[in-house]
Amino acid sequence: MAQTRTKSELAELIADLVAIETENPPGNEAGCTDYIIDWFDEHGIDADRVEQPYPDRPQVGARVGDGDPTIVLNGHIDVVPAGDLDQWSTGPYDAVIEDGSLYGRGSVDMKTGVALGMLAMTEFKHTFEGGKFDGSLVFHAAIGEETAEPGTKSLLEAGYDGDYGVVLEPTGMRTATSEKGLAWYEITVMGDPSHASRPDQGTNAIQHARPVLDALTAYDEEVRKREDALVGQAYATVTKLEAGTKENVVPEKAVITVDRRFLPSESADEIDDEIDDLLTEIAVDHGVGINWERTRTYESASIPTDSDFASVFRERSAAVADVSTEPWGIQASTDVRNFVNDAGIEAITWGPGDISQAHTYDEHVDLAHAADGYEVLTRALTDLFRSEP
Repeated sequence: MAQTRTKSELAELIADLVAIETENPPGNEAGCTDYIIDWFDEHGIDADRVEQPYPDRPQVGARVGDGDPTIVLNGHIDVVPAGDLDQWSTGPYDAVIEDGSLYGRGSVDMKTGVALGMLAMTEFKHTFEGGKFDGSLVFHAAIGEETAEPGTKSLLEAGYDGDYGVVLEPTGMRTATSEKGLAWYEITVMGDPSHASRPDQGTNAIQHARPVLDALTAYDEEVRKREDALVGQAYATVTKLEAGTKENVVPEKAVITVDRRFLPSESADEIDDEIDDLLTEIAVDHGVGINWERTRTYESASIPTDSDFASVFRERSAAVADVSTEPWGIQASTDVRNFVNDAGIEAITWGPGDISQAHTYDEHVDLAHAADGYEVLTRALTDLFRSEP
């Protein structure tokens, strides 16, 4: 009966969280923060409203227990915009359950992970108070993960830290000990406007963008040769090209956006140098005015694949859900970098749900898989609190 009750509570909690619209941009997380704080209060847990880095976008930090080790359960409450509502079979915030799956924006990415963390806090509060074993559990409901804002970083800096961290993103319950980095570059190619009836009077920025695009294609082919055993290939993908103000005006600038996925062995500063060298050569060879900036960065991160902490999650995931125990890395970027790179905390990315559902229309999570994830999480935490790795 207890397991059935937990499954029901988990489904209800996920649905409540999904039903609260928290799109980012613009960064509408405050309503969800209020809900989580009230929910913790109802369950006898003091949760703090953390108003850094943005007072109008508060976060949640909470702690139960006062022993060692301290394990942090991290989730972000912002979601990407729902997009064209006509493409959804149900309303993106209706949290409809159909055929064992719950549908809605954020169901996978990552309010299921947030719900797991909330329920685990209540369970281990009673465990610690009962004196079965020692330890402490910290919870994060962070803002701004979808836009690389310092939500998780600021929670760690505010003292909601620990010895180990679990970023509860959907990995199909595989245990990721490394992740790719992400850097977005905005490249502006300059021209000179004129009326299209006198095109030779101006300089067409789109024409000047051609050698840049050709060079970026060659650069992508080169970086694809760089591989990591856990996270795969590096990429440099042109994702946007914007130019022109009116049909009959020669464009004075063209803006190219590049999505650069990089490996744990690479750094954003090194990639800056590569981009700068590439564009400088084009500017000189073709007489083109070019400016660039890195507009967003998620650094790559990794911990040793033989981490004892990671091994506990691998073993429990295999036992409950028949998940592979082979070392693995996630190709997306998560807030695990804030744990590993900024705070020096050993951390993994792990959670139930299919990451291919993230950011899609009709995003959904299998509730049976989510319940298995909760069982894995509580078993792994029990092992860790019984004997610190």
